[in-house]
Amino acid sequence: DNTTEPLVSVNSFLHTSQQTTQSTNTIIGIMLAARTSIRVAKCTSITQTLGALHLPSDATMRNFSSVNVDASPPREEVVYLGLNNLSDNPGAIKKGRRVGRGIGSSKGKTCGRGHKGQKARAGGGVSPLFEGGQTKFYKRIPKRGFKNAHEEPMTPVNVGTIQDYIDMGRLIVPDADGEPLTMKDLVDAGVMKNGSIKHGVKLLAKGKERLRTPIQIEVSRASADAIKAIEGVGGEITTVHYNKLALRALLKPEKFDIIPKRALPKPQLMQYYTDYDKRGYLSPEIQLREVQKKLAASSETSDDKE
Repeated sequence: DNTTEPLVSVNSFLHTSQQTTQSTNTIIGIMLAARTSIRVAKCTSITQTLGALHLPSDATMRNFSSVNVDASPPREEVVYLGLNNLSDNPGAIKKGRRVGRGIGSSKGKTCGRGHKGQKARAGGGVSPLFEGGQTKFYKRIPKRGFKNAHEEPMTPVNVGTIQDYIDMGRLIVPDADGEPLTMKDLVDAGVMKNGSIKHGVKLLAKGKERLRTPIQIEVSRASADAIKAIEGVGGEITTVHYNKLALRALLKPEKFDIIPKRALPKPQLMQYYTDYDKRGYLSPEIQLREVQKKLAASSETSDDKE
C-alpha cells in the first residue's frame, strides 16, 4: 500500500499538467488567430483606400521613386554669422618665423643676416636711392620751377555755397541799409573754419545759377563771374585788403582791447584794389558810393530827429 500511493499522486499530477498545457495552447492559438484576422482586416482597408486614389502601377512607382531619390539635391547646412563663430579664413594668417632660437630653426644665431656688415646692423641698410657711388638720379636732372615766398593763397568760397547757407537759415542777410557781410559772418555761419583763412577769402562763381538773394558782401578777392552773378541779382560786392593784423582783428575781435586800424595794401597790390573792375575798395567809384551811403544815412537821421 505504501508503494502505490506515490504513483497515484504522480499520475494525477501529470494528468493535471497535461490539461493545463492543452488549455494554454488553446488560448495561444485563439490569440494568434485573432491577431491574424486583425492584420487581414487592416490590409483590406488599406487596399481599398489605395484603390480609390487611382495610384499608378508598381513599376511606375518604382521608377518614380528612384528618380526622386537620385535627383534630390543634398541639403545645404546654413550657418548664421554671429560673434561666437567669427574667424579668419583658413590660411589667412601665417605666423612669422621666430629668429634667434637655435640652429634647428634655420634662423638661429645671425638670424639670416649673415656675418657683420651694413645690412646686419639694427636699423642699417642701403638707401634705395644709392647707385653704387655714382651721382644719384635726382641730382642728375635739372631743377625746375620755384617756391614763391611772397604768395598769399586765398580760401575759396562759391556763391552757390553762400546761397545754400542762406536757404538753411544759417547765414542771415542784413538789410540794404545795414552793414555788409564779412568774412567773420561766413566763419560764424560755418561756411569755413576760422583757421582755414590765412590771407583772405576769394569769391568764386560756382553755383551762380542758384543765386537769387541780393547780398552785400566784402571779401579779399573776387572773380569776374562772381562779381557779375552778385550784381545780377541786385547785390553789391567790394574787395577789401586785410593784412595779417587786420585779419586777426576781424576774425577774433575778442583778442583786442582796441581794434587796430586797417593798413593800406602793399604797392604790388595797390593796382588790384584801385581797379573798379575788381570792385576794389580804393577805386573812385566805390569810394563815391560809400560817401553817398553815408550822406543818405545822415540825412535820414536828421529827418528822424526833426
